[in-house]
Amino acid sequence: MFDLDRLLDPAPLPLEMGYERLLNGVLHIAVRTDMRGCTGDMLTWWFGSRPGTREYAWWHPVDHTSSEWIEGQPGEAIGSIHVVTEKLTNLGDTDLLVQFRDPREFFSAGGYDEARTSNKLSAAICGHTGMGHDAPRTPDGKVLGGRLLHLGRDTEWGLALRSHFFLGYDLPATGADRDAVVAEVPDVLGPNLLQHCYDEFTFLSRILPPLYTAENRDKLDIPRPW
Repeated sequence: MFDLDRLLDPAPLPLEMGYERLLNGVLHIAVRTDMRGCTGDMLTWWFGSRPGTREYAWWHPVDHTSSEWIEGQPGEAIGSIHVVTEKLTNLGDTDLLVQFRDPREFFSAGGYDEARTSNKLSAAICGHTGMGHDAPRTPDGKVLGGRLLHLGRDTEWGLALRSHFFLGYDLPATGADRDAVVAEVPDVLGPNLLQHCYDEFTFLSRILPPLYTAENRDKLDIPRPW
């Protein structure tokens, strides 16, 4: 399986933008988006704001159809499940669940904290994904089907965002059968999700700074343009 700790290192990866089949059949999709003028704090705030359908359309006015949130607490993405319908570029409306989890769940002990303290990482939005609003879950509630990681690093020009998806990671109906995973997660998802992800975070980069500033104006020192 892919070494997720490698994503915490800002040095170039063999695959920064593209998609591939891992040996176990999992479809790995990598996307790099330069979110100019944005910060990790802005991205964390955005997900914590738990955007509804109107804001979801602001985020991607072409592909995003509907957005609801269940479980968790307002103001915090971790512990919440995002119930969405969206188009994946050239594919039709797709129902998805995204269950946001503590980032430390995805990396080795100490790896995440070291990346934070060394400023290699300023935002980490991580979760489990499932196809359909009735996606399978474990007895303790974990959504099954894939992994999602959005990892941001502050730079002098904005946020360097790495997004990585691992589709078919733990599909209960396929077990360790590589061919079954490939059949369940077709190759067409690769290019379509790659473009969708790049588009949505590029769109978001254009609106996120003023939204974050307005919603946090009591905490920020905002210079006047005049």
